[in-house]
Amino acid sequence: MADTALVDRHEPLWKRLPVVVQLRRSTGWQRAMLVTGVVICALYLIVAIAAPLIAPYGFGQLQSADGQGFPRTAAPSPEHIWGTTVGGFDVFSRTVYGARTAVLVVIVAVVVSITIGVILGMVSGYLGGWLDRVLVVVADAIYAFPSLLLAIVVSIVVSGGNSSYSGGIIAAAISITVVYVPQYFRVVRAEAVRLKNEAFVESARVVGTNPWRIMTRHVLRNSTRSLPLILTLNASDAILTLAGLGFLGFGIGPTSGAEWGYDLSRALSDVASGIWWTGVFPGVAIVVLVLGVTFIGESLNDISDPRLRARRRLKQLVSRKQAAGTEGAAA
Repeated sequence: MADTALVDRHEPLWKRLPVVVQLRRSTGWQRAMLVTGVVICALYLIVAIAAPLIAPYGFGQLQSADGQGFPRTAAPSPEHIWGTTVGGFDVFSRTVYGARTAVLVVIVAVVVSITIGVILGMVSGYLGGWLDRVLVVVADAIYAFPSLLLAIVVSIVVSGGNSSYSGGIIAAAISITVVYVPQYFRVVRAEAVRLKNEAFVESARVVGTNPWRIMTRHVLRNSTRSLPLILTLNASDAILTLAGLGFLGFGIGPTSGAEWGYDLSRALSDVASGIWWTGVFPGVAIVVLVLGVTFIGESLNDISDPRLRARRRLKQLVSRKQAAGTEGAAA
């Protein structure tokens, strides 16, 4: 056991990265789902970064370089490969730029919610007392509130009617952050309450180690192992929450940035007229991205489940015995 740990510590850094470790542990459908999810998310990240190079037009562009206006609700053509919207926007360009908006909001929301939730959960679980009771009550109250309704209220309060690109991203990210902080808080707090009575924490406390050093060095390191799984599940939910905000009109304005939920809301009236392209492509973009993140989350859940690992080892042992028996019979 010590030899294995020693080998792990001396492995190259890239082999110890979170996704790489799970890829090496996964097999069969787990690996297929994980690889598929990573590829999908990587493609969306590349599209988000290279959006100005991929999109033929700007997200709010209504005319070509020669000054000729774009047709409204035009069917897919060589000039507009995914057609145009009722407002005259190029569907392909807005879908590509929408990937940038989704990636930015999800990254900001997840990073901020994890940071706040982990810090509050660690302090609350380790210190306890009146601070713990207050934080638990607040977290439970927020957690019991309908997530989309809470996100709408927070978005209205934060944006104040401002539909600029940066303001819309910040408003959406903060509204999603408020929804997900209680989840990280509860997970980390439960682990901190359990760990503060462990022998290694008691030993550190006896020798006079600073409480903050104990929390950051001992408690934090051992209480965040399940966060990657929660992160992937929340990331997929954050994409849907962002789309819901845009669909209901609490997102980013069409001239300030591209957002898939807003484009879907504008495409509702086109469906009855047989204009399918204005809603299909933004909807497919949402579904595929959520599917990719969900694949990663489900595969991580399978890999981290000790029951599934034991079952897999048992199957491997049985197959080895059967193979050995077949070889012995053949000999």
